[in-house]
Amino acid sequence: MKNPVGPILRMGDEVEQVIAAIEDDNPGTDIEVIDRGAYVRVQGENQIIVTEQTLRRYLGADFEIASFGALMSAFSGRAITTSDAITWRSYARPGSGDGAGDHRAPHGEVPA
Repeated sequence: MKNPVGPILRMGDEVEQVIAAIEDDNPGTDIEVIDRGAYVRVQGENQIIVTEQTLRRYLGADFEIASFGALMSAFSGRAITTSDAITWRSYARPGSGDGAGDHRAPHGEVPA
């Protein structure tokens, strides 16, 4: 995977459900899951998303996207949060294929 992005989840009861939600929200995208014991890296190429609606299907109707941060120990890429989703995007310049890019975070984005 040239530009992997996504959350690094703390090991816990919700990990399998979160992985399933990410897979559901990213049809046609290969999602790679790397179990490191204490944490699980979930990643896709260039961009993946998870929505509050899908997380609620797996984690219960009361789950709020704002609490997703408590499930993560870190992430790779840029994390872009909205009131109902989190998107992880690559820093790579479009079309460059070099993995380099502007590491300044635009408004509303948190750098990795």
